[in-house]
Amino acid sequence: MSTAFVLRLQYTTLLSERERSALEHLPSEPQLFAPRENIAPPGETDRLALVLSGIAGRYKLHLNGNRRIVSLALPGDLCDIQALETGLRGLPLRALTPCTVASLPRSALTGLAAEHPGIARALWRLALAELSTAREWLVNDSRPAEKRMAHLLCELLVRLRAMGLAGESSFELKLSQVDLAEAIGISFVHVNRILQSLRSSALIELNRPVLSVPDVARLRAFAEFDPTYLQLGGAGNPPLGPAQPRQPAPNWEPMPPLRRAADERGPVATPS
Repeated sequence: MSTAFVLRLQYTTLLSERERSALEHLPSEPQLFAPRENIAPPGETDRLALVLSGIAGRYKLHLNGNRRIVSLALPGDLCDIQALETGLRGLPLRALTPCTVASLPRSALTGLAAEHPGIARALWRLALAELSTAREWLVNDSRPAEKRMAHLLCELLVRLRAMGLAGESSFELKLSQVDLAEAIGISFVHVNRILQSLRSSALIELNRPVLSVPDVARLRAFAEFDPTYLQLGGAGNPPLGPAQPRQPAPNWEPMPPLRRAADERGPVATPS
């Protein structure tokens, strides 16, 4: 098991060495997913998806065919944490970039939570952080499109830095313009215009795939971005200094490629 999950939990709760070890030895079945490939369907489930590398997104497909991404899952994120209690996965999850995703047995996680109070507390706080983030995304929808985009970029910077996957003020923007459009509810054509506007205002610099922020405080002020909702402790506090989990953890390394999910399930259907 990758230590990304342990690192993510330690931003919420102080975990003992025994608890960290128990999490790192969780049984899992890592698989590789290509961009636009579905990872997990909605409905009943006895397993939860844990993103080890790449970016995935939960989405809602409208009757007219339009897709709306309602949340992003980054390395270390446990998807649909409510399924621990309900056994139900809410919305479908699909890869937005090449992803490695571990499939964790629900029974193993609930067993650890019952045995280790620290793990139970960490999972509870992780669920609260997910709810808090959903509320902020709802609020962000009421902002002008330029501010919505700036807010999303701020969130990506903070979350990636917390996992050691971004620099002081830059990160690799691996999401496509279609993904960005679906995440903030605008058209694909509109995305390019907004990014150009942010660049011309010197709020961002974009040399694909690297996005740099010349003045982080200025971008945050423009986006009305307060990282508190992410519940990442020092990871998002001004001026976005080095991430500080509640307890030191081993350096996270991406899971080496194991097998492609498509190899077992057959060719991946091309979305219309």
